[in-house]
Amino acid sequence: MCSRIDDESEKAPSPSTRTGLLDISGADVDVDGPFCVIVMGVSGTGKSTLGSALATALGVPFIDGDDLHPESNVTKMASGQPLNDADREPWLELIRTRAEEICNEEKERAEERILDGETSASPEGCHMGVVIVCSSLKKYYRDILRGEKKPATDTNRIPEHLEPPHPDALPTYFAFIKGDRETLMKRMLNRQGHFMKANMLDSQLNTLESPEGEGGVIVVDARQTTEQQVETIRAGLRNERKKADRA
Repeated sequence: MCSRIDDESEKAPSPSTRTGLLDISGADVDVDGPFCVIVMGVSGTGKSTLGSALATALGVPFIDGDDLHPESNVTKMASGQPLNDADREPWLELIRTRAEEICNEEKERAEERILDGETSASPEGCHMGVVIVCSSLKKYYRDILRGEKKPATDTNRIPEHLEPPHPDALPTYFAFIKGDRETLMKRMLNRQGHFMKANMLDSQLNTLESPEGEGGVIVVDARQTTEQQVETIRAGLRNERKKADRA
């Protein structure tokens, strides 16, 4: 799937008609290699809503990281036991590995379309990407998702048939939904049936290691509408491209 971030003056095509090149610079230029955007933040910030909308806007696949929890984690959470870092490490590594697999699969599809004469774009010119939702509260977790750090434990690792993460293979950006406690609590109270309680929110806020200041992080305001957040992220991606061009 080739994707495109259009210039703000252009009308975005529907996801089904997105066949252009991803443009995160605001100019009609190719972007080399795949990309991953991870929508992060504490529970109740609207990560899934934003992640789905962003994936649609960019014309790329969307993954909810919770769907990739191994069975052992699901069983533990179902029994009311909190996950520890040893539980999360292989899960985070699997998210990273799956993101790389998806981008490789998209590149293979682009190559097939070229061979079939469906497009004249090169697979290198097509920008394969993926949007993932994952709370990513600690820097250590984010480093695993970037492919930069191996889990410290050897138990419950990713399946042997999967390749380990490669940090250079998939440039990764984090979209951090930022909000103060009052704003987040108000959001949760307005969401019918949401399981989060005040003490759970406080626990997550205490655990959160802000990603601000880390490379490739785009901050969005929890008070913004989803549409505004999507545009903030797209502008941030264009800025990241400009910085990469200057490097």
